Amino acid sequence: MSVGIHIRRATHDDYEGVKAFTDKIWTDRGGDYIPKVYHDWLEDDGDDHKKTFLADAGDDVAGIVQAVMVSPDEAWFQGMRVNPDYQRQGLSGRLNDACFKWAREQGASVGRVMIFSWNAASLGAARKSGLEPATEFRFAHPKPDSGASGPDTVTNDPAAAWRYWTHSDAREHLNGLGYAPEETWSMRELTRQDFLDFASDSGGGNGGNGAIDADDETEVFAVERDGRYVGASYRLRTYERENDDGESETWAEYGVGAWEDVDATRSLFAAISRDAAALGADRTRVLIPETAAVVSDASYAGATISEEPDFVLSGAL
Repeated sequence: MSVGIHIRRATHDDYEGVKAFTDKIWTDRGGDYIPKVYHDWLEDDGDDHKKTFLADAGDDVAGIVQAVMVSPDEAWFQGMRVNPDYQRQGLSGRLNDACFKWAREQGASVGRVMIFSWNAASLGAARKSGLEPATEFRFAHPKPDSGASGPDTVTNDPAAAWRYWTHSDAREHLNGLGYAPEETWSMRELTRQDFLDFASDSGGGNGGNGAIDADDETEVFAVERDGRYVGASYRLRTYERENDDGESETWAEYGVGAWEDVDATRSLFAAISRDAAALGADRTRVLIPETAAVVSDASYAGATISEEPDFVLSGAL
């Protein structure tokens, strides 16, 4: 057991200790992101919407994890790392327990975590801590293209997008979850108000042609066919990311993709491609359910898809 290891709040002074062991993680997959974002990733003093826990072994950092409130009663756990020199000592359980306790104190009734499908050790540790399988997803990457077109009309009506989402197979598979505006790489239950908020930043509809104001941060999309709606999505944010060549690229991120058939997929992706092009984005990513139908629809519609899915596990707090 992890005797003599103290669980406490992580600080900026812990950076070198965190970097020392996370630099050695996943080197065959491009390395760990935590050393690159650590100082921005940590919460500020007095910030009660997230807390980062560190396993302090004295001369070493033995582990780290972060808990974030993404709604008044939903917590998200991320960045769980255990120093290889301190594995098999129950540290992941202790770090998870610290997150669970803190989240309950903030009012959370449910907590979730996303784990790469290839990360067998983390999947096992999460299950051991009481989290259960919730859903799985992957990303589609339509290319930004101002001239993209599809067979169906796409509007920016939030009521229509919400209505389609509530009855979609995607919502059922994802357990109502979509990418959260409160924290990158996190998910929570989507609400009608979310769709209204995502649309309100856009200042109006697009007349079916996907035109947007490049200053808008968010947007919604509803695919219409013969007086009914057959697809929906929303843009959540844009951000800068360094590619493998060290060059900065602009990404446009879409929090979910839901559709009825391949034609609806083509129409939705065309609207997303136009939208991303208007923003000057170099790349896109659209969160889609991990099902044979949806993933093959996305590929059939011409989008690149990520190589592997991600899993979400959830537990009552």
